[in-house]
Amino acid sequence: MMNPRDVKTVEDAKRIVEERGLSHVKVGIFDNDGVMLGKYMSRSKFFSALESGFAFCDVVLGWDVKDQLYDNGKYTGWHTGYPDAPVRVIPSSCRELPFEEGGMLLFMGEFDQAAEAVCPRGTLRRVLNKARDLGFDAFAALEYEFFMFDETPQSIREKGFRNLKPFTPDWMGYSIIRNTVHADLYHQILKMAEDMDFPIEGLHTETGPGVLEAAIAVDNAEAAADKGALFKTFMKVLAQRNNLMATFMAKWSADVPGQSGHIHISLRHREGAQQGKSAFYDPSQKHNMSKLQRHFLAGQQRLMPEFLCMVAPTLNSYRRLIPGYWAPTDATWGVENRTTALRVIPGSDKSQRTEYRLGSADGNPYLALSAALASGLYGIMHEWEPEPEVTGNGYAVRHAPELALPRTLWDAAQRLKTSEAARELFGNEFVDHFSASREWEEREFRKHISDWELDRYFEII
Repeated sequence: MMNPRDVKTVEDAKRIVEERGLSHVKVGIFDNDGVMLGKYMSRSKFFSALESGFAFCDVVLGWDVKDQLYDNGKYTGWHTGYPDAPVRVIPSSCRELPFEEGGMLLFMGEFDQAAEAVCPRGTLRRVLNKARDLGFDAFAALEYEFFMFDETPQSIREKGFRNLKPFTPDWMGYSIIRNTVHADLYHQILKMAEDMDFPIEGLHTETGPGVLEAAIAVDNAEAAADKGALFKTFMKVLAQRNNLMATFMAKWSADVPGQSGHIHISLRHREGAQQGKSAFYDPSQKHNMSKLQRHFLAGQQRLMPEFLCMVAPTLNSYRRLIPGYWAPTDATWGVENRTTALRVIPGSDKSQRTEYRLGSADGNPYLALSAALASGLYGIMHEWEPEPEVTGNGYAVRHAPELALPRTLWDAAQRLKTSEAARELFGNEFVDHFSASREWEEREFRKHISDWELDRYFEII
């Protein structure tokens, strides 16, 4: 019997479906916000799609997380009539679906032709092509913090998302008590990750009631993004199958720290005498940082304010970016310093890397990784040098004004929209589309009255 991990070609995909006698398979794609959308597809339809693609209504690139239609998009909208867009199936994305009987399989797809310009996975691939043109292979590993609740989709709505019961009480980071008492759930998470090919290197409690952190194993950057996106999706599935809920909101409560989505990145030479070796590691230099890593770091630092909304894409993302809660507020860097936005991790040829600590758990893995990688490549292209290293508490240091990050999603969208580097790296179609979608998100928020406003103004003002 063929293993899903051995599926590489169209013929392999057909063979495994036939071997399992499946009448249907599941096919999914990821939208602007990193939400997985899809359907069951009959065997005959799937085989046809493998050969020549299939059509998916492009509204999924023109609506928000509540299925509300953007009114400011150019790519699709009422003015286009929401036609179908072509999608290609990725045979090598084949995954086991451990929750479904009968050997059900999942395949990922991605938008093709004109839609590829605004497709998140297509955007990352353009960045990876740029890396290859420059002579590098990119590798990445994503880490996610997420809160678990003893709630269901019904109960949280009945409670109005208030007075929620965390899965476990108190602040108990790295707790052996918690992961032993609840070992069954931890083992389910670890097994799911192995079965679905996004293996977890480390899983532990973090600081806060019911919060966990999972570090997904390193892989080539495209596969790393796939694994991060699938982990977020199916961690929610696993939680709900246990009558629990997992949230990847950047900050769900003012009383607890926010949730990060850290990105570890390294480059390796593709050719020449250095083929296969780290482009970041140079033991003759301070912190083992090669000249290329310095340029890469400088690009990440300088372009972070311009690319921020690709890394922090929701209104809630900016609730996390406040001093003292393990989230940076300026585009700073340091060596083994967790108070900075960028953390250089000295090591060996195998482990020398940069950690993009600004990332939020609510980010779309494809776009967050695109921003973190493309900005570094741009620094290499222009041979930029980073600003001075931060030592000690990065929150207490006065930083240069140009390192300040936008404080709202709207401001971040304006920075992306006017960024020449973004247009060069990601394309005009993507920049226009994604910045418009973030403006829409901010405008939707402005329509609503918060509890804070009612409590503050209702009687006294």
